[in-house]
Amino acid sequence: MKIGFIGLGNMGGPMAANLVKAGHDVTGFDTASVAIEGVSMAASAAEAAKGAEVVITMLPNGAILRKVAEGVIPAMDKGAALVDCSTVDVDSARAVAEQAEAAGLLAVDAPVSGGVGGAAAGTLTFMAGGSDAAFAKAKPLFDVMGQKAVHCGASGAGQAAKICNNMILGVTMIATCEAFALADKLGLDRQKMFDVVSTSSGYSWTMNAYCPAPGVGPKSPADNDYKPGFAADLMLKDLRLSQQAAESADADTPMGALAQALYAQFVEQEDGKGMDFSAMLPRFEKRGRNG
Repeated sequence: MKIGFIGLGNMGGPMAANLVKAGHDVTGFDTASVAIEGVSMAASAAEAAKGAEVVITMLPNGAILRKVAEGVIPAMDKGAALVDCSTVDVDSARAVAEQAEAAGLLAVDAPVSGGVGGAAAGTLTFMAGGSDAAFAKAKPLFDVMGQKAVHCGASGAGQAAKICNNMILGVTMIATCEAFALADKLGLDRQKMFDVVSTSSGYSWTMNAYCPAPGVGPKSPADNDYKPGFAADLMLKDLRLSQQAAESADADTPMGALAQALYAQFVEQEDGKGMDFSAMLPRFEKRGRNG
């Protein structure tokens, strides 16, 4: 398949490389000068999109996506698919999909889960929104770049699924870290707490698979000085998107709002920038009841 790939950073670069390895013809564009083996680089996003059957975008935010879409959509052939794998606000995803469909294109919003490791290994999960025809066109490429693709519904549904998932993840990680910090202050051994909670009603992915306490449970970023598997700044971005969506949909999300406020404090006023999102545990360890 002839593919245009716009946004070849930490995520997009390895995804494009996997498409090349699978035998696809990939033309790329990025605002930074990057070189990926087998990807021919174009001078602009529009040039990368010209003549492509599928154009994939992996961009930092909704405003950039809207700007790129304005240049790319007119350059694409009717019947081609615009597949956005960025994590952006639901409103931007829907606006770009409408613009693409009005121009006779297929549109899919397909944010991913699995991080940089998943992008390199080709084991990402795609949460896709769009028509059945659009999803069918993109599915063979999802199968190359990932291990699972779920068609979540109409345009915007992929972004909705991603931010709802990550709102749960942010809230749960905070609760897990708070509980470990409380256990410490109560003199409860961390391993004993893990042994109980991981097989009781408090179990969760943040406890059982990504434990924020070093030396407890399976290996996680906590065992590597909290170097990011999933950075706290990215969690903050996703929590902000969840609250923007909640505002737009008039949804009451007090826990999501508080998680956003806590991660904002951690990243912007404390030492959370560049740390894993599970580094909330040492943060809570250092604090008493009133800070």
